Amino acid sequence: MTEKKTNPLRYLAVAFSFLLLGTFLSPILTCGNSSENPLQLKADGGEKLSPAQTQAVALEDAFQEVFDKVSPSVVSIATEGTVNVPLHPFEYFFGNPQNQRKGSRQQKLSGLGSGIVLNEDGYIMTNHHVVQNMDKFTVKLKNKSEYEAKLIGSDPTADIALLKISAPKGTLVPSLIGDSSKVRVGNWAIAIGAPLGLEQSFTVGVVSAIQRGGLDRSGLAYIQTDAAINQGNSGGPLLNIRGEVIGINRMIVSQSGGSDGIGFAIPINEARRVVEELKVNGVVARAWIGAGVDYITDRDIAQFGLKNNQGAVVHQIYKGSPANKAGLQLMDVIIEFDGKPIRTPDELVGLIVNSKIGKRVELKIIRNKNEILTSITPEKKPN
Repeated sequence: MTEKKTNPLRYLAVAFSFLLLGTFLSPILTCGNSSENPLQLKADGGEKLSPAQTQAVALEDAFQEVFDKVSPSVVSIATEGTVNVPLHPFEYFFGNPQNQRKGSRQQKLSGLGSGIVLNEDGYIMTNHHVVQNMDKFTVKLKNKSEYEAKLIGSDPTADIALLKISAPKGTLVPSLIGDSSKVRVGNWAIAIGAPLGLEQSFTVGVVSAIQRGGLDRSGLAYIQTDAAINQGNSGGPLLNIRGEVIGINRMIVSQSGGSDGIGFAIPINEARRVVEELKVNGVVARAWIGAGVDYITDRDIAQFGLKNNQGAVVHQIYKGSPANKAGLQLMDVIIEFDGKPIRTPDELVGLIVNSKIGKRVELKIIRNKNEILTSITPEKKPN
């Protein structure tokens, strides 16, 4: 009987084969075991939040609640109009003969703005400059429903306009109107509108300043905010954290033409007073004294013997105006109106336009370095 010899290379080949097989099967056999698989992503979101994170999430929820509650009350407004523009010199020779005779041609205008629903009757508040020179207004709700609107009235001084649409009962969600006299610097400020045509855009900031005057000759004192406002936000609401309308977004100050974080809103108390008068009369009757006033310069201080630059110096008086009848003279310095001190011409204008037509008020002026107490009766401002 002969003995069969074992080949050691055969054992090495078998061992190597098992090693290769184990290497191949190992990822497959362990892929379902998260404790041994270092590549599996952890998807457990149930970790407890820190106190700071909890407060941040609560604030997120508050913002979302404001949007959900208020956005159905915010509308976008598309406008169309036609204006006459002067002809280009080239058009005088090669343009339409009919236009050549008139010296002008018609040009189509279009614009976008925002607004708020005031009540279920279909009254919509927006800015005067949104509807100015336009003759067709299309109001779009959040649910994409569109309605042609009628212009009830518009006030260029306060930059407020009132539109009206006819919508089925139960369709409209009125805005919740707040009290702008309670607004304070540092309050949350939320804007909703259609900036650059992007409807239902939501931006958040704070109230940067209140009673910001001197921006124009309207006499208004604006609410300033750093909430992002761009073209198309005009007429939309500025809201507090409760979702109450505290202002109507009007304008921005910007070197680039885009939002630089300096936006201004008309206080809702003033806007509401204006739309109530527009609803009844279609126009707003404003008081007027018929005097042009300007800021006091250092030269004026020396010339008139003034203590400081507070007040308004008269540089123009209209014939037959209340100022003319009251005996005001050029270079008079008005320092009080109806018992209220005047710091700037804009403050004086604001007091005049909000005074009662036909009611005599006291006026304190400085003339020839002497203080004089007189009176004046504001009249209705002529068109």
